[in-house]
This record gives sequence, structure tokens and C-alpha cells, in this order.
Amino acid sequence: MSGAAPSTTPENPIPEFKQALGHPRPLWMLFMTEFWERFAFYGMRWALTLYIVAQFFSNDPSGQAYASRTYGAFLALVYATAIFGGFVADRVIGYQRSILVGAVVSAAGYFVVMIPDQTMFLVGLATIIVGNGLFKPNISAQVGQLYARGDERRDSGFTIFYMGINAGAFVAPILTGILANRLMGDQGMPAYKMVFCAAGIGMLISTVWFWFGRSKLQGIGEPPKGAEGPQRVLAVLVGSMVAIPVVYFLLAIDAEILAWILAGLFVVLCVMVMVEGLREGKVSRDRAIAMLIIFTFNVLFWCFFEQAGSSFNFLAQNIVNRDVGGWEFPIGWFQSVNPIAILALAPIFAWAWIKLGKANPSIPRKFGLGLIFNGLAFLLLMYSLSNLVDSQTGQIPLWPLVAVYVIQTAGELCLSPIGLSMVTKLAPLKVVGLAMGGWFLSTAIGNNLSGLFASHVSGSEGMSVASANAGYTFGFYALVGAGVVLFLIAPLIQKLMHGVK
Repeated sequence: MSGAAPSTTPENPIPEFKQALGHPRPLWMLFMTEFWERFAFYGMRWALTLYIVAQFFSNDPSGQAYASRTYGAFLALVYATAIFGGFVADRVIGYQRSILVGAVVSAAGYFVVMIPDQTMFLVGLATIIVGNGLFKPNISAQVGQLYARGDERRDSGFTIFYMGINAGAFVAPILTGILANRLMGDQGMPAYKMVFCAAGIGMLISTVWFWFGRSKLQGIGEPPKGAEGPQRVLAVLVGSMVAIPVVYFLLAIDAEILAWILAGLFVVLCVMVMVEGLREGKVSRDRAIAMLIIFTFNVLFWCFFEQAGSSFNFLAQNIVNRDVGGWEFPIGWFQSVNPIAILALAPIFAWAWIKLGKANPSIPRKFGLGLIFNGLAFLLLMYSLSNLVDSQTGQIPLWPLVAVYVIQTAGELCLSPIGLSMVTKLAPLKVVGLAMGGWFLSTAIGNNLSGLFASHVSGSEGMSVASANAGYTFGFYALVGAGVVLFLIAPLIQKLMHGVK
């Protein structure tokens, strides 16, 4: 029996949850669990490329390309391992135990990253990756399991959950940035070790929060029948320890080789999902096809969106004038612009999707809007790098980069929370966790490509105005072109979805 079965079969109906603010009460427990996990992740994420260049390349700009590729590979593997985490939850230990095991493993990784050695740094990243693979897809799948398939609140619930993700992402760079720059270090060499320590503490809080709150789920996500004992949990822990050196190897190899490996995994996953779809009948088959088509557009979106921690970091460091009345705007704080924009805009989007009713754009058209908004952000960068560069400093003003994050946020809200909801609507019933892993795998491929793209923008000598302008011009045309194509084929995709909105 699948771990998802309690929420999707007549034999295991959804419990009668008490409601809070129009949604099942467990949603708010999952909201806070995700808040602290994202605090940990984003508290460390903003510092990664800057730390690599500072610690392992003595701040030489030639290290930017390596840092970007490592960053892209890290994000890619964070999401790629979600495939295996979804399978473990579906077939081995259930969703709740997968989340707890993943949280403990991730927390250990954050503390290992503190060791100022390049090999141990990659080992720590590999440990975070393995833990996140067990945690990330399954916490999202638990949200979907709180709602019946026809429940109109589902999109709204996922958007609220997405606010929890971004509340943690907003607070983390600010607090860890203050800790690194003002309390423990300086602008020349921030105390990155304290950033990683704070992230580890955040992950521990997430673990404890879910441990005590999981009873509210009333059996949703418990182990499959016959697998209630501790033996399988121990086996998953051992498997995680074995997986860490494998992931370390994938981090250490060339990012282009990793791209081919991820592409191969994606093909295998598509086959597995389609086989299950064929078993369930024509409707399930067609919905699976529609879902996989949208996955491919998701790759392109994240390839360019995920410049935040790589090329945008170096853009902010070298080409953006961060002086604000004699005070220097911290680099890491740019990455709080996106989550605070989500906190401001997500309620509006959640309200709009419900208010529009029958006029609500279809899922593929929402994705098309996401791609176009992302492209418009790159259009602003093109304009800034062509027309707003100060002739004396060689820098652009601060406001265009802030605006870029806000515009990208609008695109993200059209796509990312809707994507999570889409998987729970379109995936064959017995492989919801695996399909959620597929969503994250498509994101992983995009993230790895984002590192390759960012390394190209920086080149061998570090980022320049010319290299940034050329790269971002390509990003604009690729995103807007894909968005237009998706709008044109949206009716075909919608037909394959058989009434799913």
C-alpha cells in the first residue's frame, strides 16, 4: 500500500480535521515545520558561493565559475534526491518517518559544513542533500494529503504553505547575515562558520516541531501496513550513510556530466510514472503526459530563476552600487527580497485564484505567465547593463536588482506553488510521492543548468558588465519564447488533463 493511500482511497478516507482559518489545522503545523527547515536552507544558501570564493580561492574572481557550478550542482542534487525520498515514503517507511529521518540527517550536514576544509565542506553538502531528499518531497505531499482531490481549497492551501517556505527564507539571510558580518566577522571576511551553525540549529527546531506535531495528522502519512517496526527506519538510515559518498562524488565531478546523469534519471522517472498511468487507464495516462510536459518547461524556468545565489550574487558584489546614504546594503539581503515579496503577494494570488472562479487561468497558462514574468526580469537587467552603468564606477544602481527579484517573484507565484498542487492532482494515485520527486527532479535539472549558465556569465576571469549583459540577454529571449509556446499549446495540455483545473 502506498503511503499516500490514506488520503485518496475510500477504504482510508481523509480524517475529519478541525479547521483553522478555513483550512485543516495540520496545515499550520506543516507550515511551521517547513518554516524552520527553510530557515536552515536559506540561512546557508546565500553564503555558499561567496564562501567558496573567499575560503578556497582567497577571493580571486577566477573562483566564481567553480563556485557557481558547485552551487548549481548542490541545488540540483538537493532536488534530485527527492525522487528517492518519495519512493521511500511511498513504499518503505511512510511520509512521517521519512520527514523525521531526513531532518536529522540534514541537521548533521549543516554542522559538518562548518569545518573549513574543502573535502569536508563537500561532505557536509552531500549530507544535507541526502537528508533533504527524504524531507522535501514528503512534507509537500503531506499538504496534498490533507485535501480531497476535488477540494477547491487545495491551490490556496499550497499557496499558504508556500508562504511558510518563504517566511523562513526571508528571515534567514537577514539574521545569519547580521551574525556573520556584525557580530562575529567583518565585511572583509564574514564569519561563515556562524552562518552554518545557525542553519543547523534551525534544522533541529524543525525536527522537534514535526516530532511533537505529527499526532495532528491523525494517521495521514504513517508507515505502510506491515512496516510499522523500527527495522525499516534503521535500513533507511544505513542507506543514507551509504548514499553520502555517492552524492559527494556527484558534487565533485564536472557539472556537465551531472547534467547527463540527471537527464537519464528524468527519463527513467517518466517511464515509471507512465507505466503506472497506463495501468490506471486512459484518463490517468493522459494526465501523466500533461504533467510531464509541464515538467520540461519547469526546467527552463529554474535554469534562469536560480541565478539568485550565483551570478546575481557576483553581480551584487561587483557591478551593483550598494551604497545607501553611506551604508552598504549587504549582499545576502538581496535574497530576502524574493521571500518578502512572496509574503506580500502570495495572499493576493491565493485570493485571485479563488475569486476568478471559472475565469481562473489553466495550469499550463499559469506556467506560461511564470516564464514570461521571469523573462521580463531579465529584460530589466538588459536595460540596466546597457543604459544605467555609471561611467566612473562601472556599476548600476541598486534598485534594478531589487526590482528583478520582485518581478521574478510574480513569475514564481504563477508557477511553483501551482506546480506542487498540480502533481497531487495529475499523478497516478499509487505514485504521488514518486511524481512529487519528479517535480523536484525537473527543478534539479534546471538548477544544475543554472550553475552552468552562471559560470558562463562569469567566465574564467570573473563577471564583467559585458559578460553579464550577453548572458542575461539570452535568458530574456529563452524565457519569453518558451512562455509564448506554452500559451499556444495550453489548450492541448488542458485537454489531456481531463477537467483538472
